[in-house]
Amino acid sequence: MVGKMLVAALAVLAVAGCTPAAPVTEAADWVGSWAVAAQSGGRSFGRQTVRQVLRTSIGGSTVRLRLSNEFGDAPLTLANVRLALSEGDAAIDASTSTAVTFGGAATATMAAGASLESDPVAFALPASADVAVSAYLPGGSKATTWHSFANRHNYVGADDQTADATLTGAETVDSYFFLSGLDVRDPSAEGAVVALGASITDGFDSAFGAGRRWPDLLARRLGTAGRTVGVLNAGISGNKLLRDGAGESVPKRLERDVLSQPGVRWVVLSDAAINDLGDDSPSGEQLITALRAVIDRSHDAGVRVLCSTLTPFKGADYWSTRGEAGREAVNAFLRGASSGCDGVIDLDAATHDPDDPARYLARYDSGDHLHPDDAGMRAIAEAVDLSLLR
Repeated sequence: MVGKMLVAALAVLAVAGCTPAAPVTEAADWVGSWAVAAQSGGRSFGRQTVRQVLRTSIGGSTVRLRLSNEFGDAPLTLANVRLALSEGDAAIDASTSTAVTFGGAATATMAAGASLESDPVAFALPASADVAVSAYLPGGSKATTWHSFANRHNYVGADDQTADATLTGAETVDSYFFLSGLDVRDPSAEGAVVALGASITDGFDSAFGAGRRWPDLLARRLGTAGRTVGVLNAGISGNKLLRDGAGESVPKRLERDVLSQPGVRWVVLSDAAINDLGDDSPSGEQLITALRAVIDRSHDAGVRVLCSTLTPFKGADYWSTRGEAGREAVNAFLRGASSGCDGVIDLDAATHDPDDPARYLARYDSGDHLHPDDAGMRAIAEAVDLSLLR
């Protein structure tokens, strides 16, 4: 898979008229520090600058960006891409602003359906820090590949403002566009864990822009424990296990969003099945069959699977007794010896009300009875036994 991606990247650079840099021969040199899951249907742009802010999990002295036009229907050209430490809102620390090149060139074009990795960039990247990526679209764009829910503000300004300390007349957007990952080189890095799920993983109803999603909190726990493990958030709000909808289904996107992530060693199989239970009411057995297949494919790729039980959702608009029976069946399977899971994170036990186990404990409920609040996000992050990430 890595070889195919490299060939595709070289082909894209050739289209852009760039001379490819020497390929990285050891994929394990790179470990993901930040990522989002790609979706179709992103907005178009004019000749504008897009400044996007991301929160790292681990740091390093060398970084690269990963860009995606996978769901685009036309070539996408980016120019004057720059990386800098964020100073909040659309502002950057201009003294850290660093040019990012592609095969030595400042401009690169991705064909429709293609993805692209930047050249390695010398950059002092801190762990758990906000970093801004600025890019100019000299020819504008048609519909882009995006991640619909960023849980923070990003910014769009007119013309080329990529090197400016802030964007003048910036429009605020709450999604990510054509940016799919940031990787680091750090000899102490142990690998990356991917959180694969739906809106709970995506951080819906956690404090906006505060970095309080449970994968963010897990990254900080690991850092405090002296561990250098990248934490990559592959949650998509509204995502499902059995069928497409808000993004491709979990089995369809498993290769791209998990198994192909740089340095991946573990995946946390989280909350996507809740949307199946609420919207479609499949049987527990249908979900279990799909989960078995995801677990087996991950193992075939050498990735260990940490299975999280499904959190309660009684009181949510789409809860039903059939859906609750399915949740209980899935949780019993995940806790059982025959699941194939390499570890179990019992989020159900960590968050439910002991007096009404189908519901959230009140202090963890955001109010919609489906998504945890900040305290609930903390309870989920703290339920992860760090010894499972060994």
